[in-house]
Amino acid sequence: SELVPLDEELRRVLPVVEALAGRVGVPISVDTMKAEVARRALAAGATILNDVSALRFDEQMAGVVAESGRPVCLMHMQGMPKTMQDDPRYDDVVDEVLAFLEERMAFAVARGVREEQIVLDPGIGFGKTVAHNLALLDGLGRLAALGRPVLLGASRKRFLGAILGTE
Repeated sequence: SELVPLDEELRRVLPVVEALAGRVGVPISVDTMKAEVARRALAAGATILNDVSALRFDEQMAGVVAESGRPVCLMHMQGMPKTMQDDPRYDDVVDEVLAFLEERMAFAVARGVREEQIVLDPGIGFGKTVAHNLALLDGLGRLAALGRPVLLGASRKRFLGAILGTE
């Protein structure tokens, strides 16, 4: 997928957060790699940030998260959204994702994010083959051993169709 320019992302996200904040009885999560979108979405009532770049895309994102005190989901992704499925390769996907998430957690904490704010996501389907996804599912216990909640986004995933032999 193409990266969305800042103004367009703000135009899409903020009205939805504003419309939902205070009207729904569930936390509102905003999926962004941009610090300005995160800052403004939190001000509008979002309660969770989900950064598929794990704080790598925007150097100001860690500061926004730290200042907000809100939960942040750090996700593993090999490459960028436009290229992540172009022949993903790992020597050991579980070891590599584990090491990446440990490093991103340390990076966040070093920039003032409290460990209690962090949720980890192995990035099922983000720069991974069916075999990689299955290995990660099998290795979830190792990821959970990092001591943080693990988010597993497996809905609408192509690999499930591949396993089942259906779309």
